[in-house]
Amino acid sequence: MSKIRIGIAGYGNLGKGVELAVRQNDDMELVGVFTRRAPETVKLLTAGIPVYPIAEIEKYKDAVDVLIICGGSATDLPEQTPALAKLFNVIDSFDTHARIPEHFANVDAAAKANGHLAMISLGWDPGLFSLNRVYAESILRNGETYTFWGKGVSQGHSDAIRRVKGVKRGIQYTCPVQSAIDAVRSGSQPNLSTRDKHERVCYVVAEEGADKAQIENDIKTMKNYFDEYNTTVNFIDEETFDREHNTLPHGGFVIRSGKTGANLETNQTIEYSLKLGSNPEFTASVLAAYARALSRMAAEGQTGCKTAFDVAPGYLSPLSPEELRAHCL
Repeated sequence: MSKIRIGIAGYGNLGKGVELAVRQNDDMELVGVFTRRAPETVKLLTAGIPVYPIAEIEKYKDAVDVLIICGGSATDLPEQTPALAKLFNVIDSFDTHARIPEHFANVDAAAKANGHLAMISLGWDPGLFSLNRVYAESILRNGETYTFWGKGVSQGHSDAIRRVKGVKRGIQYTCPVQSAIDAVRSGSQPNLSTRDKHERVCYVVAEEGADKAQIENDIKTMKNYFDEYNTTVNFIDEETFDREHNTLPHGGFVIRSGKTGANLETNQTIEYSLKLGSNPEFTASVLAAYARALSRMAAEGQTGCKTAFDVAPGYLSPLSPEELRAHCL
């Protein structure tokens, strides 16, 4: 049986993660990486894989079964995914929740017009957490759903820290408040504010001579990032930063607290959690599994745009339906 030919568009942390994920799937092969950088400057982790300029990607539309797009959600994916869906079957990890309906419509139109299949907003949130919210809310009809993120690095908030005057290097961890998690697990269905659920912990290397008090104030009062949270700013030296803050962990919980029974007297709880040593490597592994599903669904003639809600679990697995029934059911 022929292998699924995977292409990667973009070679940052997520692109490297996809390269490693493809290695772990025997039914896939990486056929090329497409980049905006000069190809000769890009060094892959796998020997023998070609690197191409993304400006010439149309030349390779018949050589790739699934193109995994590894750009950023802020500016890259809203443009790249609809454009590339005209040429390829594509997957992305678009994670700006409020803009997903708009992004879906744009990608759906491009894919349908060109007979291609696309999947968007795949990863763990949106993605796996989204599925678990739907499962839990469909099963426990009377209840409340709570999502907690962390402890983990927020790349967007870390970038915001680094833009503050006087900051040389910075990283931010989103940390769920344990008392809030405990209250949810108790079945009391608490009404929790943004500040109640998460705190933000920052580690900053200040530039020489910078006003640390001003840096701390600028971070804690930053609108849309830190002003609605209890935020702690820790100043450390560069050696400590390199030693203790050189990975990208993340994770979180989806908890559905519900009630059943004639008088809703029985507490029921559904909880799904992730603890990730590397956010990009895990997200890449999710994308690889959905690439398998996309390949199968495209072979059936499906076109347009899909999300995690549209993909049956069996499509994700390399096992046959018979093997799944025998070993996983």
